[in-house]
Amino acid sequence: MRVAINWNEVRAKAAAFSERHKAAHYEKGETQTFYNEFFALFGIDRKQVAVYEQRVRNLPGDRQGFIDLFMPGTLIVEQKSAGLDLRKANDQALNYYEALPAGIKPRYILTCDFQNWHLIDLERGGDGLRFTLPELKKHITNFAFITGNEVRQFKNQKPANPKATELLTKLHKQLAEDGYSGHKLQLLLVRILFCLFADDTGIWDKDRLLIDLQERTQPDGSDLGGFLTQLFQVLDTPQAERQTGLPDHLRQYPHINGKLFEERIDGASFNNALRDVLIDASAFNWGEVSPAIFGALFEGVIDKVTRRAQGAHYTPEEAIFRVIGPLFLEDLLDEFAAIKARAGDARAKGLAAFHEKLASLTFFDPACGAGNFLVVTYRELRELERQVIEELHPPGTRLALGAAEISKVSVEQFYGIEIDEFPSQIAQVALWMTDHIANVNLGNVYGEHIPSIPLVHAPHIRCGDALEVDWNAVLPAERCSYVFGNPPFVGQSYQSLAQRLQMKAILKRYGKSAGSLDYVAAWYLKAGDYLRKSEGRIAFVATNSITQGEQVTQLWPHLFGKHDLEISFAHRTFAWPGRANVHCIIVGMDRRGNEPQKKRLFSYVTLGGEPIETHPDAIAAYLIAADEDTRHNVVTDRRTPIGAPRPMRMGSKIVDGGNYIFDGAKRASFLLEEPKAERLLAPLIGSKEFIQGGARWILNLQDRPITDWRGLPAVAERVRRVRKFREASKKAGTKKLAETPLAFEVDTRPSVPYLVVPEVSSERRAYVPMAWAEPPSVPTNLVQTLTGATLYDFAILTSAMHMAWLRQIGGRLKSDYRYSIGLVYNTFAWPEAGPAQRAKIEALAQAVLDARAMDKNASATLADLYDPDFMPPELRKAHRELDAAVDKLYNPRGFADERARVEHLFKLYERLVDPLTGDGARQNARVNRKAARSKRAVP
Repeated sequence: MRVAINWNEVRAKAAAFSERHKAAHYEKGETQTFYNEFFALFGIDRKQVAVYEQRVRNLPGDRQGFIDLFMPGTLIVEQKSAGLDLRKANDQALNYYEALPAGIKPRYILTCDFQNWHLIDLERGGDGLRFTLPELKKHITNFAFITGNEVRQFKNQKPANPKATELLTKLHKQLAEDGYSGHKLQLLLVRILFCLFADDTGIWDKDRLLIDLQERTQPDGSDLGGFLTQLFQVLDTPQAERQTGLPDHLRQYPHINGKLFEERIDGASFNNALRDVLIDASAFNWGEVSPAIFGALFEGVIDKVTRRAQGAHYTPEEAIFRVIGPLFLEDLLDEFAAIKARAGDARAKGLAAFHEKLASLTFFDPACGAGNFLVVTYRELRELERQVIEELHPPGTRLALGAAEISKVSVEQFYGIEIDEFPSQIAQVALWMTDHIANVNLGNVYGEHIPSIPLVHAPHIRCGDALEVDWNAVLPAERCSYVFGNPPFVGQSYQSLAQRLQMKAILKRYGKSAGSLDYVAAWYLKAGDYLRKSEGRIAFVATNSITQGEQVTQLWPHLFGKHDLEISFAHRTFAWPGRANVHCIIVGMDRRGNEPQKKRLFSYVTLGGEPIETHPDAIAAYLIAADEDTRHNVVTDRRTPIGAPRPMRMGSKIVDGGNYIFDGAKRASFLLEEPKAERLLAPLIGSKEFIQGGARWILNLQDRPITDWRGLPAVAERVRRVRKFREASKKAGTKKLAETPLAFEVDTRPSVPYLVVPEVSSERRAYVPMAWAEPPSVPTNLVQTLTGATLYDFAILTSAMHMAWLRQIGGRLKSDYRYSIGLVYNTFAWPEAGPAQRAKIEALAQAVLDARAMDKNASATLADLYDPDFMPPELRKAHRELDAAVDKLYNPRGFADERARVEHLFKLYERLVDPLTGDGARQNARVNRKAARSKRAVP
């Protein structure tokens, strides 16, 4: 007899059964109760279908035995006490099988010691299915034979993983190439994703879709599009409103609702290959999907060009927890632990109030993408709620209300904005999936089925441009608890015209231009404006560029000033999980006065390692420790140095249209035409040839009398070309310069040996390569020059102290270091050193130069010598010894890491630019404040 089964209810009962019998172990005393309750899971009275202690004769050795539980023609159960060898039990069951008459031989054998199960299907063969008692709910459908239903098994039941999403990506790509694209394709794929999930999670009978795809569509795929169209209509139609002539296999699908299947779209055309792809994807187990699945699908479907233009990245869970942990999750867990430690009524009231609090929180991701932040947060919040409910209503007690009514946390507490339609749809479906899994987990605790369909509650995901949408229209700020996420990473040089205009419009409110701000900065500014009258908290992932260089002065004074924000926690630069070449930060902020007393700063010894947490008094915009008086200070560009012994200058700016400049080949060709011009050529030093080798030359005519080149027609022609080039310029200054075609626009040619510092250097290098050059070489504006530099100057500038300052304070060109005179050199605090100290430092600096000049290194370029993978060991050693010595000029104990160096230099900078902010002034201020408080306290 076949029994109709609601597998969702059976799974929930199986979970409760496992919890109830988790200590069962004794064969003689517990077997009958155990299996009576097991059959009851299916709504079957065991006495009607199976017997205990069935006698079996004709066993080997002419013996007889007794089957522990026998379901004629269906099942033998051989039960053992916990810990006994199930292999012997299996042999014993097989002996029983052989001895039974043919008419009642069973198909299945189950050996079990209460905690470990081994089910064998004798018709299918193989080793069978092994699992533990807590896993029974996952495998309960394998016992469908008890109810007279067929047990279906498929080859591939691996958990859905990126391989599975590759199949959906392939399906998307092929359909798009066939002309089925745009909104209808994206909606089709999202619906398929939901159906794959439903097929493995009890929303309908397991593998119903897979079976229908295999058995009810043609192998050539010709009717698959029509099948899916009809299926979607069925899922959108309540049972009572469906056509009476609907085929049975479609009538059995439940009503989903939730607008997911409401819109009618044209059916897609499939072929045999696409049908196979969909069936292969369906064969995976989508029952416990990870947010990484949604991210992989998003990145697979959205082309690379679009992702780059939008700055879109899906966020791995590891990075998500670095945001939500210190933002709210760790505080909630700590609060829950403290409440559980209470006693009596205080504990019960505290738990009830905490449950209400969880249900009142709202979460807003204004750049939600495929919803990873929202999905992980909802999953963790529901898991925390489940634990709270278990504390309020211990499992095994009878609930006054059902588990579904007791649960209060809802997807309706989650809000998002996403510019692209497809990921916004994925985000909504992903939250529904997470809701269903959470309902199943809660129902399992109490042996109840919590229905997730029809979809009634929905997250609030707005498809739109977050910088154009009014965030209050999505979620009023006064109701917002947390704004978080991973906004787009688009550097200033990569921004589209539309993005530049958006940045300009946002910055206009602050009386500033967009400057060199990255696109992500707009989210910080808009979040600050959005929550200006709210107690909501903010935390975003960002590129580290907004805490370095000129972007600090363009962004953070607005956040600290107009928006009254403080940094509550931050992760310093770390490597994006799975993408070592992407470096990120995380900044969490609160309204001033609402920030937690304990600030949290996470630093990384290695970019891909685990963070070390410290608790400074305050955190500055550079993500370094600060105090109450210096937390808002930023380093600004200076015209003169605050501590350097001599000024640094930019190299010469030529502005010649390339007419005066020659590489090796062009120089040779030019001298064949004009041999006497060789004396007019001077070496040219730009950043590229300085670091990577090679040579260029320039016609250096400025100081030459006209008689030196007037008789050289090729030279005269070059001069005429320069004049015409400058005359054609749209810049008034360049037009004016056409009157003196021999002159450079900026002429800073040194007359004595000088130190060359390239303006741009790879971020991979630990040190910016520096070296001396001599006249008559001409440095270009792509290098900086320090005329008359000494070994001591070289030592300080090439030290780890100066490099730390450059990395933190200097700007970036793409991701490379950009050495700015005004922002890096002029703001750097030089150490004090006596004669003996200077002599030691100079000797160590010479050791660096000697290591470069060793015979085996003599032909290497600076790029070769400072490549982090191939840096000669003797050069690395020389630098480390120099670094240690320079460190001790600043601090006799040295420094533990780069963060400590920057924090020390930042204090020195503050002291040098404004002596009133020095330690003495701060101490006096504290004394005065203490005295004032004491005076007020006197009656």
